[in-house]
Amino acid sequence: MNVGRILIGKPIDTKDLVHQAISKPVGLAVFASDALSSTAYATEEILIILSLAGGSAAVLGISIPIAIAIAILLVIVTISYRQTIFAYPKGGGAYIVARDNFGELPAQIAGAALLTDYILTVAVSISSGVAQITSAFPSLIAFKVEIAVAVILL
Repeated sequence: MNVGRILIGKPIDTKDLVHQAISKPVGLAVFASDALSSTAYATEEILIILSLAGGSAAVLGISIPIAIAIAILLVIVTISYRQTIFAYPKGGGAYIVARDNFGELPAQIAGAALLTDYILTVAVSISSGVAQITSAFPSLIAFKVEIAVAVILL
């Protein structure tokens, strides 16, 4: 028996989840944080670069279309997740879906991409948090790296 099964237990089939369901707000907080944080940081960075390139007037003119495009992207991701849940009722993430549909190499690429995404999400989240802290307390700007490392070690 593997350690994961001992610590967490056996996976529950999607059809049996009705009895184990959590509320939508809790589910979003737990399972959607990666997608939501990525879109939040991406939006901010897109607008920063556009404001530097074209001035604030240009950003105001295209910020609404950018926001709409990001909202559409979130809808597409949500629909994709729902399709995966229904197609794989016993559970299956990007690796399983890619392996079943495309083979072993694409599955490994999907798995590696997810690991990279999770690592970068932590890095971006911490960098953003440290930037917010140092903007509130400018005397800490000299310690940005130390604060980020301390947060990672927590």
